[in-house]
Amino acid sequence: MTDTLDIKITKTTHSRLQETDFTNLVFGRTFSDHMLVADYADGEWKNFEIVPYGEIAFSPAISALHYGQAFFEGIKAYKHADGQVSVFRPDKNAARFNKSAERLCMAELPEDLFVQSIAALVDLDRDWIPTEAGHSLYIRPFMFATDPYLGVSPSTTYKFMVLTGPVGPYFTKPLRVKFETHYTRAAEGGFGYAKAAGNYGGSMLPFKKAAEEGFDQLIWTDAKEHLYVEEMGAANVMFVLDGTLVTPSTRDTILDGVTRDTVLTLAKSWGMPVEERRVSIAEVVEGAKNGTLTDAFGAGTAATIAPVGSLNYNGEEYTLSDPLTREFSQKVLKTLDDIRYGKTTDTFGWNYIV
Repeated sequence: MTDTLDIKITKTTHSRLQETDFTNLVFGRTFSDHMLVADYADGEWKNFEIVPYGEIAFSPAISALHYGQAFFEGIKAYKHADGQVSVFRPDKNAARFNKSAERLCMAELPEDLFVQSIAALVDLDRDWIPTEAGHSLYIRPFMFATDPYLGVSPSTTYKFMVLTGPVGPYFTKPLRVKFETHYTRAAEGGFGYAKAAGNYGGSMLPFKKAAEEGFDQLIWTDAKEHLYVEEMGAANVMFVLDGTLVTPSTRDTILDGVTRDTVLTLAKSWGMPVEERRVSIAEVVEGAKNGTLTDAFGAGTAATIAPVGSLNYNGEEYTLSDPLTREFSQKVLKTLDDIRYGKTTDTFGWNYIV
């Protein structure tokens, strides 16, 4: 792709790189030296600029604060042994970014501008990308409405921004997971498939309650009957049942995850049976009981491949096998790491070299 975007760059006068403890990275707490900002007004995107990371000013009346027109994406960049830097599958995030924009009645951003914006920012702050195993540069593109107007109608102006920051593993142990059968993440006809800020705001109380009970994550279930699996709070959820990779099919209540798609593509390339369909809690629990459930994990950009250690349904706990002995998810994780860190040939063309 030819870079056509004119981005004004103002470099920081004081890098925080040497002050950052890369051995103690808390996910989402450390930010790189720069950020990208752009504006949408008068029907077009303009003012693309990379500036030092810092606070921004806006009216307290902007509609994002009052009516929830805000969403985001999550992407990662990796440093290869030869020094090359790659962003993993940004084209998929660009397409999903616009799906979210459309659902929230916001301005879409041309996919090439999305990718070029990210590439320019990552290139400038490439020294912030960790080299340790399991570490990467997390990239957070987001958009919010900026009309200073207290009226329930779509904004006519928006701000697009990109933040980056070095991160280590999101989860460091197998997850104790609970099937959530009271609270609902998303309902049919809603915007569960968008990475809308409101989806995450509504999930915080159920997560707080689950954490107080000792759980690491929830598995959301359908809003109508609470009988079918939808997704985890931080990732899509996948199971190996009787030798078949099974995952809930995407619909308007389920996020079409990039890592989810990546895992499915790998599985199909290995000749493994794959099923995308409605997945009942009953069959997962039965598989845990009779031993046909041989693998269960979350798949997401932040979480990567997050093994489920145990499942809890209506107070009954089902302990699964040691994640290190699970053939499929271990193979997926190793293959993903080898591709993203440039240790093997990227036959799928997933690495966008910056």
